[in-house]
Amino acid sequence: MSHAPDQTPQNPQVVTRFAPSPTGFLHIGGARTALFNWAFARHHGGTFLLRVEDTDRARSTDEAVAAILDGMQWLGLEADAPPVYQHANAARHVAVVDALLASGHAYKCTCTSEEVEAMREAARAAGTPPRYDGTCREGGAKDDLPYVVRFKAPQSGETVIADAVQGEVKIANDQLDDLVLLRSDGSPTYMLSVVVDDHDMGVTHIIRGDDHLTNALRQTQIYTALGWALPTFAHIPLIHGADGAKLSKRHGALGVDAYRDMGYLPEAMRNYLARLGWSHGDDEVFTTAQLVEWFSLASVGKSPSRFDTDKLDNINGHHIRSHDDAALTDLVCGLEPDFAPLSQTLTQAMPLLKERAKSLQDLVDGSNFLRAQRPLTIDENAAKALDNDTKSRLQAVHQRLSALTQWTKADIEADLRAYLDENGLKLGQIGLGLRAALVGNKQGPGIFDVLALLDQQEALARIADQMN
Repeated sequence: MSHAPDQTPQNPQVVTRFAPSPTGFLHIGGARTALFNWAFARHHGGTFLLRVEDTDRARSTDEAVAAILDGMQWLGLEADAPPVYQHANAARHVAVVDALLASGHAYKCTCTSEEVEAMREAARAAGTPPRYDGTCREGGAKDDLPYVVRFKAPQSGETVIADAVQGEVKIANDQLDDLVLLRSDGSPTYMLSVVVDDHDMGVTHIIRGDDHLTNALRQTQIYTALGWALPTFAHIPLIHGADGAKLSKRHGALGVDAYRDMGYLPEAMRNYLARLGWSHGDDEVFTTAQLVEWFSLASVGKSPSRFDTDKLDNINGHHIRSHDDAALTDLVCGLEPDFAPLSQTLTQAMPLLKERAKSLQDLVDGSNFLRAQRPLTIDENAAKALDNDTKSRLQAVHQRLSALTQWTKADIEADLRAYLDENGLKLGQIGLGLRAALVGNKQGPGIFDVLALLDQQEALARIADQMN
């Protein structure tokens, strides 16, 4: 039981899928799985599908479905067809179980859960894999009792898959027990539903976390029993935290929506998530178009990757610097609607603001001086620059700037540098005080840029507030 990976470029027959369970937000690991499936399909000119695995009706919520769809949309990973909802296919799943019963590849089992657990305990005590012992395998089911339907798994030989990432993976068949396909309430199990849905959706490549490797071996047996063509499996290593442990909330693993709210760009998230387990030479920063052009399963590593917020910040900063200024202004106004009246000024300031920014929130923080209300709140560090000598110099600066008839950066800089030369001063002797008066802190663009971005009367008023 094996198959070879299909990596044919521009193969329109390639079909991938992302199949989340709607029990919470779209987390980072799921987002990367979706990205890899999307990029592989786009690279091959194929189809990317979304299946919501909501058979656990008690835990599946409409809010979680909405969060997943919203996260996918924000990341730009929209599927090529409407989502498939797994629970809606239950009748089809049951029909396949009936076919397996008819062909002798499945059987009814009336053993109780307590009896099955006792079998597993006995196996553990004997040092063998804990498994169902096959009591009902050859017609041992009792009439008129509740039953489950079990898969009649091969008991000898091996099951082998040629995984496109992990290489050859195999297991002795006597290590796998006869898994349940249909519960006693008539509902199909995950293992069966996944196989049927992937077959019916025409999925050719199943790209998912390597925690599903054992599932792939079990599912391969079901495919074979049904006489269906096997898809190509590609199991990608999980994402770990900086400490090497599986990524979890304690590492700061959040939903995709949280990263959006923190000011990360979707293209930066795509870039960073792609680098968690996949590489193209030494390239760290790249566009989504380049990702699609370069992506291959052969370049996915076998070792777990480590989530590093500093690297994410760095990549986000690169994408902010290459982003269109007007588009960044729209994003900032989306985060802070009261910037809207200042959008033209904000766009003018954007080339300066984005040079130091690592997130949209940094852009907000860096441009706050444009909307600050007088009198400004001066932070403690900046206030230290407003000593008596500085305040007297601010009076002279105020007088000179009041006389300017052209309020441009060039005119402002020429006038202030003339004042410095005339008085034997250096820029540092007035710069920090001016920044404190105009911005309220020590951060932001150059002081001449700050003055030019502010209206002349507003700038003069802010200086006047700090002269006494």
